[in-house]
Amino acid sequence: MTEQHSTQSLPSGFTILALETSCDETAAAVVRDGRVVLSNIVASQMDAHRRYGGIVPEVASRQHILSMIPVLEEALAVLPGGWNDIHAIAATYGPGLSGALLTGLNTAKALAWQRGLPFVGVNHLEAHIYANWLIANDERRAANNTPNAPQFPLVALVVSGGHTLLALLRDHGAYQLLGQTRDDAAGEAFDKVARILGLGYPGGPAIQQAAQGMQGGGVLPRAWLRDSYDFSFSGLKTAVLHKVQERQSREAKVAPARSKEGKPQKTKEPTPAASNQAPVSNSHFVAQMAYAFQESVVDVLTTKAVDAARQFGATEILLAGGVAANTRLRSELARRADVPVRCPPISLCTDNAAMVAAAAYYRFDAGVQSEWELDVVPGLKLGA
Repeated sequence: MTEQHSTQSLPSGFTILALETSCDETAAAVVRDGRVVLSNIVASQMDAHRRYGGIVPEVASRQHILSMIPVLEEALAVLPGGWNDIHAIAATYGPGLSGALLTGLNTAKALAWQRGLPFVGVNHLEAHIYANWLIANDERRAANNTPNAPQFPLVALVVSGGHTLLALLRDHGAYQLLGQTRDDAAGEAFDKVARILGLGYPGGPAIQQAAQGMQGGGVLPRAWLRDSYDFSFSGLKTAVLHKVQERQSREAKVAPARSKEGKPQKTKEPTPAASNQAPVSNSHFVAQMAYAFQESVVDVLTTKAVDAARQFGATEILLAGGVAANTRLRSELARRADVPVRCPPISLCTDNAAMVAAAAYYRFDAGVQSEWELDVVPGLKLGA
């Protein structure tokens, strides 16, 4: 990333307009002093992608173009002075879908150029972590004073649809990657298992809802990857698939299909494609699998985050990313951790622009600005 550095500190009331378009949400936000959320507008594309069972990049890019201006105008409407109250502009430049990223990044650069405002590109993964610095409107109303910001050193567990990682934060911008997924991210595994179980998209909320009320239902494997903080969820997904296939095979043998003449028909062994939709009559079995899958994911994520916090003497554990909205993960991590666990409000766990503004604030505070030739980096890593 091409950057310029200066030593100028930020004045009180420094206000950032940020854009986020890394995947399927078109988002704009206005944040003051890196923490106070003045507006946070998100136009979701969930309905447009649900019919496909996942994100279609071309559809996402077109929708970002259609939604950008209305979202921007709504975000700026909270400022009495409009553009005159904005001191800087930020946008996500990676990781994410290249076409989607280009929409937000180029819009932000054009606005900054036209307005003569400083601009900085933000790492989407870093932004998720900085959601823990934000003070939402309901928190401001409930507190008589501003909640304290996280204090370093910190261990961050970032869990989303495309990423799962553990990082040690020693200071703003000083990251040490401790571990990351070797295959499927946790959120991706949630989506794939939800399809296998016939629960629909998005998978995270669907599996959490299906698992509610279950007190057991079998145990699925955990990929511990000993002596490593890395993660792996591909094998867990395959284990669920095999359980579904076994169940369908048993049911087919117990109640073979009959032809119109009433004669038994020869049954076929289920294939992976055939098991993508579990029989509706197996709702209890589906709930058991959802519960066992969620427990396996939560156990691995929690154990590694707690171990990392102990090893590196973290003052807090920061939970971040879309899967951070999972109530089971939140409660189990808080129960098992030796230090406080900080989670963003649910509205700030999924992709939003307020978290981009928060991360950008500390880059501006360090005197960092991006050059105009900054391009998108779909495979950007944390700390780059």
